[in-house]
This record gives sequence, C-alpha cells and structure tokens, in this order.
Amino acid sequence: MPGLIYFTIAIIGEVIATSFLRASAGFTQLVPTIVVVVGYGITFYFFSLALQTIPVGIGYAIWSGIGIVLVSIIAYFVYGQTLDLPALIGIGLILAGVLVINLFSQSSTH
Repeated sequence: MPGLIYFTIAIIGEVIATSFLRASAGFTQLVPTIVVVVGYGITFYFFSLALQTIPVGIGYAIWSGIGIVLVSIIAYFVYGQTLDLPALIGIGLILAGVLVINLFSQSSTH
C-alpha cells in the first residue's frame, strides 16, 4: 500500500509542477519557478520510492498517462487551452491504455 501512496504523491507533484511551467515564463518568475522545481523534486523522489513495488515500465506508463489527462484538463480551465478532436481522441486512447494496464495486465501491481 505505501507504494500506491508514493505513486499518487508523485503523480500529483508532476501535475502541479507541469501546470506551473507556463506561469514560470521560462524560469523568470520566482514563485512559479520554485513550485516547478520543488514539485519535480517531490515527484521524482516519490516516484523512485513507488518503483520499489511497481514495475518501472508500467509505473511510467500510468504516471505519464494520468499526468497528460490531468494537465490537459488544468490547461483548459486555467489557461483556456482547447484541444481539437484528434487531440481528444489521442488523450482518450492514452486513458484507455492506462485502464487496460490497470484492469487486465498481470504486470501491474493491484
């Protein structure tokens, strides 16, 4: 169970850090830059802990897939960024892949 908690913290940290990248304006804005650096530090620390119980390939696939979906949602609401139909289909396929891994793969830890 700790691996899943570490994994969740890593995903949340990555989503927060990535969401602040635009606000950092190329690391010229202090507060957003600090959020990015601290967020990624937290992310990689907890992801490394999670990988003690989760296979690295499966962990990375789930981590990046969930991150893409959440960052896209945040970018829509915070930055007003819209996605066209092919982008939405692609994100849907990524989400479907994450679900397939979690629901059907024997490689994933449940």
